[in-house]
Amino acid sequence: MWPWLEKIASACWDRVRRYSLTRRDEDNGGSGSGADADDLLLWSRDIARHAAGDFSFAVVQANEVLEDHSQVDTGAASTFVGVYDGHGGAEASRFISNHLSAHIVRLAQESGTVSEDVVRNAFSATEQGFLSLVRRTHLIKPSIAAIGSCCLVGVIWRKTLYLANLGDSRAVVGCVTGSNKIVAEQLTRDHNASIEEVRQELRSLHPDDSQIVVLKNGVWRIKGIIQVSRSIGDAYLKKQEFALDPSITRFHLSEPLRRPVLTSEPSICTRPLRPQDSFVIFASDGLWEHLTNQQAVEIVHSNPREVCSHYFTPSVLAFGDDFVLLFCRSVSRFFSVVDKF
Repeated sequence: MWPWLEKIASACWDRVRRYSLTRRDEDNGGSGSGADADDLLLWSRDIARHAAGDFSFAVVQANEVLEDHSQVDTGAASTFVGVYDGHGGAEASRFISNHLSAHIVRLAQESGTVSEDVVRNAFSATEQGFLSLVRRTHLIKPSIAAIGSCCLVGVIWRKTLYLANLGDSRAVVGCVTGSNKIVAEQLTRDHNASIEEVRQELRSLHPDDSQIVVLKNGVWRIKGIIQVSRSIGDAYLKKQEFALDPSITRFHLSEPLRRPVLTSEPSICTRPLRPQDSFVIFASDGLWEHLTNQQAVEIVHSNPREVCSHYFTPSVLAFGDDFVLLFCRSVSRFFSVVDKF
């Protein structure tokens, strides 16, 4: 890269601060003014600034172990948002949080811009890095081969939103109409076997496997085990070398893996930001199980300056799910994010 272009890219992508952390012990033990200090499984942070606007976040942790991570990284001319919905353990979501944005920064600096290829290659590097970790440690800790994470990322660069998704987390934009009404538009595709289109895709990729998707206890699952068809990690469903002992019945495959049944290839889309784009919600599946896209954007639109936890928490808390609300603002003027686990 030319020295002047590298200097510009470095300045734009130099991360000033990681704004959102999903674990209280990573946040210097503080609960923030919006948190319940007496409840170790509930905390929040009031509105703060990031490069393109402001944000707040809240975490409700239904279990002692939270397997999820989220982050907002910002530079002088860019904003990065990540939602990592882990399963089987926290190792994969933690690894993504520590490496994915750094890969995007490195690749953007090398190419002098952000592009779909930059984002795609960053996902690939993160997947390969985590599989290398699994390869080094699975003989000591076999269960790491069954740990994975969904991954939803948004990057704002030069008035363009780049989105990439693995799994069933979702990005939804709230668009303001001429009558000042808010309309939800889903930007990402869910990769979940509960969706007929996903089941058909899996069957077409595995025509000789009658058990590629199985209805188990009323829920469609890939190989009768997992609902999401794309992820970082879940190595035992991608490479035979990471096969688990049959005694681990929860992850037992009826026959040896002949080829990968999950993929780490993300769905990617690019969207130029428009004046009517008021905010974007990033959320893992737990939010969308209880709120429609339209209900979620109406909550944000009706409470534009409030801490998101005040309004989303009651809507979901009754169901006993882990979740994080990370509420950054504006797309055209603000950039708004909510991530729910």
